[in-house]
Amino acid sequence: MASPLVVVTGAAGFVGSHLVERLLGEGATVVGVDCFTDTYDPGLKRRNLESASRDPRFELRELDLGTADLRSLPEARAVFHLAAQAGVRASWGADFATYVHHNVLATQRLLERYRNTPLERFVYASSSSVYGDAERYPTSEDVLPRPFSPYGVTKLAGEHLVLLYGRNFGIPVVALRYFTVYGPRQRPDMAFHRFCRAILGGEPIPVYGDGRQTRDFTFVRDAVEATFRAWRHGAAQGVYNVGGGSQVQVLEAIAILERSLGIAAHIRFEPHAPGDPVRTCADAARLEADLGFVPTVNIERGLAEEVEWARGLYARA
Repeated sequence: MASPLVVVTGAAGFVGSHLVERLLGEGATVVGVDCFTDTYDPGLKRRNLESASRDPRFELRELDLGTADLRSLPEARAVFHLAAQAGVRASWGADFATYVHHNVLATQRLLERYRNTPLERFVYASSSSVYGDAERYPTSEDVLPRPFSPYGVTKLAGEHLVLLYGRNFGIPVVALRYFTVYGPRQRPDMAFHRFCRAILGGEPIPVYGDGRQTRDFTFVRDAVEATFRAWRHGAAQGVYNVGGGSQVQVLEAIAILERSLGIAAHIRFEPHAPGDPVRTCADAARLEADLGFVPTVNIERGLAEEVEWARGLYARA
């Protein structure tokens, strides 16, 4: 049986690189797409693909989905659209245009490329940021999205595009609302990566607000498993929360990192950041019912794996 060909956008990123490895492990041929923006060191992203690049069934194409001729992309059994301009705090002000380009325009152009292709699934990586300060907790998919940041607005816009292309053109789409994914290869701007780097370097940890914000933390391996299952099991036009089931305060998470690293953290409190919700908590019952998946990695185990990765990264930096 021929190896199924799939496309992964954002392939060199945090979640994307893990997904590429999982797909290769399942026997797929993977065309990865990444445009290596200057959001953070492209060298770190290329390092993410060291393992995949040794596999002859993997090909990397460097394309900006917002400007490139997407007819060059191959016919595929499935498309996993993870490419995005991420981050809440940077999405305010003049940089909003960049978010529109990479999160809205790029999504629309990719949908146009594949709207007449007999895909098995188009999986879109959305975000819990679409909920903002949610009306209730745990937050289910039928809660009205009310983004609390420009980033959340663009992710919700992309989600709407995916769903309307599904309804109008019959593309079998799935949108996954990730809740605070963490683990090895996490982006340098994300909290646990910043915390590990600061603690290892003897620098203070900047904590926005009082540190009592609660997040539903999702380990990257669990997020990837849910993403893979969305191809094989997710209902067309489905929207799913991908939450890890570990709701802890930021200060509690720092205490776990201190124990894992064996080093005390020095915390520097900063003003509350605009667009930063007080709490996130996923109701992931639909994910379990339709995809047969529940998260398997708790916060202590997950942070231990991120700490081990961070030690290796900064030991050779």
